[in-house]
Formats: sequence, C-alpha cells, structure tokens
Amino acid sequence: MDLISKNHNNKYPNTTPSTQPPTTSRYENQKRRDWNTFCQYLRNHCPPLSLTSCSGAHVIEFLRYLDQFGKTKVHNQNCAFFGLPDPPEPCPCPLRQAWGSLDALIGRLRAAYEENGGAPEISHFGSSSVRIFLREVRDFQAKARGVSYEKKRKRVNNKQITQSCLQPPQHTAALAQGQPMMAKYHHSET
Repeated sequence: MDLISKNHNNKYPNTTPSTQPPTTSRYENQKRRDWNTFCQYLRNHCPPLSLTSCSGAHVIEFLRYLDQFGKTKVHNQNCAFFGLPDPPEPCPCPLRQAWGSLDALIGRLRAAYEENGGAPEISHFGSSSVRIFLREVRDFQAKARGVSYEKKRKRVNNKQITQSCLQPPQHTAALAQGQPMMAKYHHSET
C-alpha cells in the first residue's frame, strides 16, 4: 500500500531521484559557461591556440574581446561627461564590461583552470600582467564614471577617543607598577 501511494503522488513514476542529474549552483554553471567560452575563444583564435600555448597576453586579449558585449557606459577622456557619475544626457561613448564583472570572471576562470588540471603556480589568469590590466581598468573606469573605489577609513566614535585619551594605556600602567608588559598574557585567568 505504501508503494502505491508513493507512485500515485509522483507525477513521473518512471523517474527516481537517482536518475535525475544533481543540481549545480549558479556559480558552478557560470564557471562552466565561462570556461567553455574561453576555450571556444582559443579555438577560434587566428592561429588557433591550445591552453598550454596561451599566455597572460591572450587572457587580456580575451577580456578586451568581451568589451563588445558590455553594458557599462565608460566615458572617453575627451567626453564632456568624463568623471560625472550621472550624466544629464546620452553620449556616444562605448559600452564596456564593468571592472567588477571582469574581476569576477577572472576568479571563475582561475578556479576552472585548476579544476581542469592546471597548476595554480602557472595559471595565466593570475599572472601579473592580468592583475595590472584589471587594476588599470578599475582605475580608468572609476575616473571616467566618477566612482571611487578607494577604501573607506573606519570611523571611530568620538566618545571612544575621549575615553582612551583620559585613561593611560594598560601597558604603561603595568610598567609603572613594575610588571612586565606581557605578564598578564602568560598568566591566563580561568
């Protein structure tokens, strides 16, 4: 009776969970697509390239090739809207791949390269030329779009500053009492 109720509730009685393919994450699917796209790019390259003959320059060439599919407006230096985050009207500047997209793509390609047997030490996706290229793209896009990628300083609460100014540091108080600075670290309290 139990077997009948299981088959009755199943829309597709001939399929069992073991015959259905395992579900993969969105990241894994994207990584597989990116890897296939890069390998296809190498096959279509003139002359065709193998993965072993590929270099950091070819990776950069691939990233530039992807710019034609970009959706981010990056103003040229001679554009009147260069450096403006929200331009008031459209301009003829090209659409490009955003720096964040390229950076994430390189991360996925590095992971796929290692999964496909590549050694991380010789990965072209982590070469210095690729890192420099990504940094230059980030800096130029930040200037062109008026977006700052600089790290923000951590704001300190004024109340904490005044309290720390009024109380002497613990290590100076310990030294004044004749105790070594690391004394309290060697004798842990239980």
